[in-house]
Order: sequence, then structure tokens, then C-alpha cells
Amino acid sequence: MLMQISEPGQTPEPHQRKLAVGIDLGTTNSLVATVRNGSSQTLADLDGKHLLPSVVYYGEDASINVGEQALAKASGDPRNTLLSVKRLMGRSYADVVGEENVIKSPYELLDLGQDMVKLRTRAGDLSPVQVSSEILKALGQRAEETLGGELTGVVITVPAYFDDAQRQATKDAAKIAGLNVLRLLNEPTAAAVAYGLDQQDEVAIAVFDLGGGTFDVSVLQLTKGVFEVLSTGGDSALGGDDFDHAIAQWFVAENNIASLDMFQQRSLLTAARQAKETLSTEAEVLVSLGDLNAKLTRRQFNDLVDPLIDKAIRACKRALRDAKLRNNDIHNVVMVGGSTRVPRVRERVAEWFGREPLVDLDPDKVVALGAALQADQLVGNRSGDEMLLLDVIPLSLGLETMGGLTEKVIHRNTTIPVAMAQEFTTFKDGQTGMTIHVVQGERELVEDCRSLARFELQGIPPMVAGAARIKVTFQVDADGLLRVSAREESTGSESRIEVKPAYGLSDTDIADMLQQSWASALDDKEARALREQQVEAEALLQALSAAMLQDGEAMLSELEQRELLAKMEALHHEREHGTAASIAKHIEIVGKGSEVFAERRMDASINQALAGRRVDEI
Repeated sequence: MLMQISEPGQTPEPHQRKLAVGIDLGTTNSLVATVRNGSSQTLADLDGKHLLPSVVYYGEDASINVGEQALAKASGDPRNTLLSVKRLMGRSYADVVGEENVIKSPYELLDLGQDMVKLRTRAGDLSPVQVSSEILKALGQRAEETLGGELTGVVITVPAYFDDAQRQATKDAAKIAGLNVLRLLNEPTAAAVAYGLDQQDEVAIAVFDLGGGTFDVSVLQLTKGVFEVLSTGGDSALGGDDFDHAIAQWFVAENNIASLDMFQQRSLLTAARQAKETLSTEAEVLVSLGDLNAKLTRRQFNDLVDPLIDKAIRACKRALRDAKLRNNDIHNVVMVGGSTRVPRVRERVAEWFGREPLVDLDPDKVVALGAALQADQLVGNRSGDEMLLLDVIPLSLGLETMGGLTEKVIHRNTTIPVAMAQEFTTFKDGQTGMTIHVVQGERELVEDCRSLARFELQGIPPMVAGAARIKVTFQVDADGLLRVSAREESTGSESRIEVKPAYGLSDTDIADMLQQSWASALDDKEARALREQQVEAEALLQALSAAMLQDGEAMLSELEQRELLAKMEALHHEREHGTAASIAKHIEIVGKGSEVFAERRMDASINQALAGRRVDEI
């Protein structure tokens, strides 16, 4: 009798094994990987090529080509050959145009306000989501043809600093492609898993991921099998494409070129990319465009790209500072992304971290390999307790309170998934509705933060100000997507929203927001104190005004009314023009000045409640 056996953690019956893949949806190239015979491996196409260029071509006959076939059309029909659309995912026109290089993009980008930018092609006006879905569809088909069955689910990797809009755009692209997304996984986390660093004990890891169009750095902490992202940083508009643009701009300057048409732009960028790759092994290269030539040495190339590498190093410094670690606390530096093949990048990273980085795995494949391991686990092919991945949110999430103040509900670098709730109340008597304004950022005032969404909560019972209890719950799932709900506790009235911002922030914007919050900490503290006193003054003045209107003449003499009104007028003036300290002082003055009035109103209320009632009834 034969007994079927299997590798530890693997399903014994082959036919019960679920088909799952990891997809690295890259700016320049994309890959799909799966776990076979206990190891992760990328899947090749019929020609044996593992990398799928992230390029989509829309032909005159309504055909759609993806990958190598599409890339071949780039020079001849640049407007309908779409490259590097990952940079546009979840971004508005205003976000994108500020990052355009001197060598302009050949695409016609449509300004749709705060909505996601679109690209005008012969196939119509297309969003980056639609274009990305074609790439994902091609990878999904490759996987099903290779594995011989329908996929149960996929794990798709995204830059660690992708915000809600960019993550949601990625999930939408997968949905259009017909893929079941098990989860989105941060690219640096996937890389660490691929290197097997989850097998080590209590180590800090830095993942330096420089791809074609995006840069990410993550500081990971492994403790007793738990993978936690301590901090993230980066730039969603920094990568190998920028190295190519630097060479192209140098070539334009060397040859005194006044302007280039879209065909020349594409040809020059192609020549620049080839020169960059050649300089990884050669000391110099000849860059050509038509009859024009210029010799580029590796030393010159290093000078061209050093400012770009400087930007990446600055992001590393911020990430370590956020993680409260120093360079010598990092045990391993993992290099990810094709652009880390550039010798100058490896030199600078080794120099700054003080240790040689890990470069054993193919930097183009490592992210997909890690995603495949995660997908295999999520569909139940591997033991679920082998590793636990914990990511963090990049910016604090909160809401607006009275006076335009920011109340943080979930703080930045909080591990996700997470759910947190806080209770709030009404500001005015009889208030039956409330606008919930969800914001993102580190500043104390809403005007200095980023607005994510607004929604209404209705059905609050009319009560005196401060009596209602409204519970607001923030939930961030494993993909970093936010859901907010508000519930009035006494009636059960509830309203909720899934936050899908119309467009995303670049990582530079996020870094700037953090820098501004640090630089403005003292000013923000003072501004918050002022607003809080202004809100307290407004609440006191509103309550007193209502009381005066109802009982002032009956309970106060003319002299008492004039004195109290004068104090209220002084508080109103101070609220508009004074400091936090002076407003607090006048609040105290009005409070003491209204004590007699408050006592008389209380006595009258008690007498009215007791009128006509016997002692034994009370």
C-alpha cells in the first residue's frame, strides 16, 4: 500500500491545491509568480521571457497589444503606446504636470479637475486603471495557461507609499481584469519575504526599492515571526525613467538641440536607457540620435544621477528617523528593482548604510516571488502561522471638530489592519444632523490637512448641546483602504462611507506634509490653543444669549442685564481679536458674571418641577 506524502505545510492531494499567484505590477516591467514544489518562481511566456514590459498599444484596427509587441510600437506611434502608467494611477492632472521632465511626455493628458487624469488615444479617453487592467489581464492569462486552471486569487504588490486612491485604483484595475485580489502587499515587504528574512530572529531590515518609476524604502522589524513595517518613505516619481531623462537632457544640452518632436523624444529616451544599461558594465558609451552623437562616460553618468540618488538617500534618512533607528541598527539591506543594477546606486547605498546590500536574487523578480509566497499562504496552501505581515498607514487619519480643529483618530505609522472609535457630541441645542469631515495629515488645523471625504449623519434626536453621543469608527483594512462610520447611540441612526479619494498624493507631497508638521509644531500648538478657546467662547456666548432671550428680563434687573451684556460683548471682541490667554481670561469673567443668573434659572427650574407635587411623590 502506498501512502501519499507532502512537504511540510503543503496539501497532500495535488488536485486540492488552489492556484494562486503573486503579481508585481511595475512601472517599467511586470511579472507573475507562483509556488511550485515548495519554492516560488516567476512564470515565463511562450518565448521564455519572464518580464512583461508594462506597455499597452492601441492599434488602428481596435486591437490591443501588451508587452514586447506593444513596446515595439513606441517609436512609430508614441501617442497610442502607453508606458509607465503606474505613475498616473490615482493621480489628477495637477499632480502629474508638476513632475513632467524637460523631455515632455508624448501623451495628451486630460485635465479632469480632481478626478483621475486620462490619456487621449485612438481607443478613446482612457484612465490609467483601464490601461493597467490590460497588463494584469495578460499576466493572469499567462498564469492560467501555464498552471492549467483558473486562478483562485492573486496578491498584487504596490509601492509602500501608495495612498488610498492609488491602492483603490490598483484594485479596480484587477477587478476589470477579472482577477480576485486576495490582498495588496507592499513591495518592500514582499521582497523581504522572498529573501527568507522572515526566518531570522529579531532583526531590522531596510528594503531599498528603486524601480523604473517609483522609489520606496521600508524599515521592517522581525520579532518572533511577526513582520512589522516600522516606517516607510520614498517617492512615487523617482526611478530609472528619471535616469533616462537625465541622460536625454544631457544629450540635448551637448548637441544644443532646441526642440524634439514626439518621435525623437521616444527614440532619444530609448537610446538613453540603452546607454544606462551599457554603463553598468562598460566605462563609456556612445549615445546617438540620427546624425547626432555624444560620448558619455560612467563618471559623467554618475554625476548626472547623483542628485537623484541623493533624493533616495534623504528618504532613507527620514524612514530611519521615523523608525527611531540608526544606520548601524540595520542588519540587512535588500536591493529591489531593476534600477538597483546601476553600480553607482549600489555604491552609494553601501556607503550610507555602512554594509554591503543583498543582491543575490534578481532585483526585477524578487517582489513577485515574495507576493507568490503570500498568495500561496492566503489561499490555504501553506500553514497560516508561518509568517505575519504587518503594514502601517503613512499619514494620520482623523476628522474635523468645531473650530476647524483636527482630531486624529488613527495616528501615522499605526499597524494595519486596525479599527478605532471615538465619541463626539453636538455643539448646538436641537441639532439633528452632523457633517462628518474625514481628513488626513499631521497638522492641528483642518485647513492644513488633506480633505478625504464628507458625509452626513441625520436622525440625531433634538437635545441640548453636548447631550447626544455620536460614535465615529475608523477602519483601515489590510490593503490600507479606509472605511468610516458614524452612529448616534440612543437611536441607532448610522451613516458610513468608504473613502476613495478622487486622486492621490505623491510621496514627495507626503514627505513635505510631515516636514511641515515638524517645522510648524510650535505654531500649530498655539493655533490649536487659540481655536479651542474661540470654540469655548462661542459655546458660552450662544448658551448665554439663548438664556438671556428666554429669561433675562424676568430674572435680571436692567443694571444686571447691562453689566452681563457688556461682559459678553467684551468676550465677543476678544474672541475675534485676542490671544488664547486673553480669551480664557474673559471666559472666566463672563462665567463669574453669569453665576447669579444661572443660580436663579436653576432655582426656577427646580421650583417648576416640584410645583403641585407631594413630598412622598418626589
